[in-house]
Amino acid sequence: MPAGRDCLPRERMLTAHSMRAVLVQDDEKRTLALVDVPDPVPGADEVRVRVHATAVNRADLLQRRGLYPPPPGESAILGLEAAGVVEAAGAGVQRWQEGARVFCLLGSGGYGERVVVHQDMLLAMPAHLDFAAAAAVPEAFYTAFVNLFLEAGLAAGERVLIQAGGSGVGTAAIQLAREAGAEIYVTAGSDEKIRRCLDLGARAGINYKREDFAARIDVLTEGQGVDVILDCIGGPYLGQHVGMLRARGRLVVIGLMGGVRAELDLASMLVRRLKVIGSTLRSRALAEKIAITRAFAERVLPLLERRAIAPVVDATYDLADAAAAHEYVAANKNFGKVVLRVAP
Repeated sequence: MPAGRDCLPRERMLTAHSMRAVLVQDDEKRTLALVDVPDPVPGADEVRVRVHATAVNRADLLQRRGLYPPPPGESAILGLEAAGVVEAAGAGVQRWQEGARVFCLLGSGGYGERVVVHQDMLLAMPAHLDFAAAAAVPEAFYTAFVNLFLEAGLAAGERVLIQAGGSGVGTAAIQLAREAGAEIYVTAGSDEKIRRCLDLGARAGINYKREDFAARIDVLTEGQGVDVILDCIGGPYLGQHVGMLRARGRLVVIGLMGGVRAELDLASMLVRRLKVIGSTLRSRALAEKIAITRAFAERVLPLLERRAIAPVVDATYDLADAAAAHEYVAANKNFGKVVLRVAP
């Protein structure tokens, strides 16, 4: 990582001006408004980043509806990731120079022109990536990395089912599982998305709108099932998922798009020694996020740098058009990530 901060004058570190940011309005429609707010001021161990691009996540849509509030102490500004340029730093920062191109995972604040980030949460952008591509990396690839490997312990030769393979997390998970030597199965809502998942490295895809994915997995694996399932649906699929797992299989629930409640056959879990893991990233403590960032830098960043994996960007909108970007994602039109341009 870049070292030193000789070019960061103290007056720029501490002075707050104003910036544009997207906030949710407290009205019946929970509309998005681009407003002027004060610049964030970095604390002692924080860096202020001039944001060039961020990306839309389903968590943003939930937060907009009031269903996923930011953790205590985080900004009300939407946005869980950003790519940009180091602009200022707190007195204790020794690792970053002004002008360094960086990208990062955030607790909130990406839909603003500036954001403050702990210095250990920043990653240097691979030289070949532009800001739009870099902004599409953190939330999707962190989520896939944490849940496939740190939570589920996916190993070479194992089988994994990735629900919503055409999503941002799905496209990242396919690539990471491919590089790990896993056998990959996906679900998606269209044949075109299935085709593109196969291009990324999936062995087979199932159009869940036309097929019973559990029955199809049974055929594809000759009745053996899978070792790991990455599940963003939740409730209604729980029984099917548990039934699809091999002995010592792991189900990682990372989303609840389908609902929050379901019945579970505990006897089946006991006999086959299965694990059901609930996982979120945003609410984890800073120290844990820093540890994850270090592991990501060691295991995933080199793959990005040598272009073994790459973010999949479906569409790019201007920050002022964030509402239209939300509508696009809500309609499941995207394959991969939807990016917001914050700086010209």
